[in-house]
Amino acid sequence: MHVVITGANRGIGQALDSRYRAAGHAVTGTARKGGEFLALDVSRSTDFDGLRSALDSRPIDLLICNAGIYPDKHHNLADGYPAAMWAEGFATNVTGVFLTVQALLPNLQLARTPKIAIISSRMGSQQLAPGGSYIYRASKAAALNLGRNLAQDLRHIGIAVGIYHPGWVRSDMGGDAAEISAADSAEGLIARFDELDLDTSGCFRAWDGQELPL
Repeated sequence: MHVVITGANRGIGQALDSRYRAAGHAVTGTARKGGEFLALDVSRSTDFDGLRSALDSRPIDLLICNAGIYPDKHHNLADGYPAAMWAEGFATNVTGVFLTVQALLPNLQLARTPKIAIISSRMGSQQLAPGGSYIYRASKAAALNLGRNLAQDLRHIGIAVGIYHPGWVRSDMGGDAAEISAADSAEGLIARFDELDLDTSGCFRAWDGQELPL
């Protein structure tokens, strides 16, 4: 199986990359600065030319859209959330997901049972909205909406799409006080990705299998 993971250089992406490699799968990981990974900043549309060239005509069985940012942590409504931060948040968490799928759609179509996994968050649920973190919540809600619509549009060509909450993970984004490790999150997410098929396409689930409200 060939797995492509955006944002594979740290946190959940790194844990997923390590586990898939250890299981013997071919993995293409991306990172903003490249290094041991394929260079890709999902917020820059020009970077996708390099992604297409690097993976030209190579089938992709599972695309994991994991790259994301949480720019507005601890901001307050009175004077926080500047316009530039909104633009950066949506460029990475929403437009970046769409452009990744769009760029690699031909590769997905070459696989027998292709799947797309979009890492969103329960913080994007409209029914679970306690306030605050407006940029992150709104962008993850948009990523959820994007995934739900892609699931409809890609069904007829046999591509299943799932949207997932990775849990509150101890990482640069989640912080040291978070509930689970990146390894635990990755193990649960991999089980969820294995379950994904056309019958469950469009699902919104947590890493532990819990169905989440939209």
